[in-house]
Amino acid sequence: MATAPRDVEPRLLRAFAAVAETLHFTRAAGRLYVAQQALSRDIRRLERELGAELFVRTTRQVRLTGEGERLLPYARRVLAAYDDLAGAADPRSRPLLVDVGARYSTGQRILDAARAAAPDLELVARFHSGLTGAAAEIGAGRLDVSFGRVAGLAPGTRAGLRHELVRLEPMAVLLPSAHPLAARAAVPLAALAGETLYAADGNAATAEWTDLARELFAGRGIRLAAPFPEIDGEAEFVRLVHRHGWSVLATTEFADIPGMTLRPLTDPVPLSPVSLAWRRGLSHPGLGALRAVARRLARAHDWLHRPRAAWLPEADRALHATAPATAAGAAQAGAAPAAAAQAGGGAAGSDVAQPASSGSERAVSEPGSTL
Repeated sequence: MATAPRDVEPRLLRAFAAVAETLHFTRAAGRLYVAQQALSRDIRRLERELGAELFVRTTRQVRLTGEGERLLPYARRVLAAYDDLAGAADPRSRPLLVDVGARYSTGQRILDAARAAAPDLELVARFHSGLTGAAAEIGAGRLDVSFGRVAGLAPGTRAGLRHELVRLEPMAVLLPSAHPLAARAAVPLAALAGETLYAADGNAATAEWTDLARELFAGRGIRLAAPFPEIDGEAEFVRLVHRHGWSVLATTEFADIPGMTLRPLTDPVPLSPVSLAWRRGLSHPGLGALRAVARRLARAHDWLHRPRAAWLPEADRALHATAPATAAGAAQAGAAPAAAAQAGGGAAGSDVAQPASSGSERAVSEPGSTL
């Protein structure tokens, strides 16, 4: 008849291995940072559980019995496997997968700064181009963190995320350099009446961006370019922009495109909210590093500044209408990156994490969808 398996605590095996390797209870207790009496109790308990005497003890020496010598290599293998298991469970042992959308983006700037601040962490970039697609990957466990417009996500998708506003990006238009509006330093929205702009319609992964464009264009006489399949890669984007002669809705954080000119939009200044979004329940030191440097950059570059009479959709205004962080909270957010890297996903009671307050942030109450 088979006997029931014995579950031996790793602590008891560590005690046994330490005494076996030093053949001295006092030195073994010092190695394990425990009292000698506690170590002796653990050895006696292990001997009782195994039903075997493991050491011969005299007033002058300690030596292994035959049973002890036979057990030692097994104990070492078990302890090594236990250490491997503990290491695998350590968040630091796995990379954090971070979608930055594009190589020239707010997300990429934050990722670069986090890598510099926490070089021991492995933060791996992904380029999903749109938060809608990235959020599906986060929900499936194939991605950890992304950046983008959270208010444009479906409520069910948003429920699985926590997020923190990191930047209000001024929007821009990418024009063929020969376009008459390209000669201007900035382009008023009214000047785009009658124009057709590409805003990724037809790409389901960037639906939140297309939704933002529709709201911005509504009532201004600006047309949305016809749906087009997802464009994969910067080189293909450049080819298609030139082939179709598109003007493109963009933000001021955008790649240089040969033959194209990027101009900020004004009157009012439309804003694209960029949030750092992560899977609810995620705990990883890399997330703490990303949040810490995002807050630092927001303060240094005034990323949360809201220009007077800026435009923002009502859904975004409602989502981000949270009180700014307190002075103490802001000071904590600016703590050393090594300490910040210990932060996890924050309190679980709210989906919206508090951003650091921008010193020059001014919320101006105006009619319609301006701030």
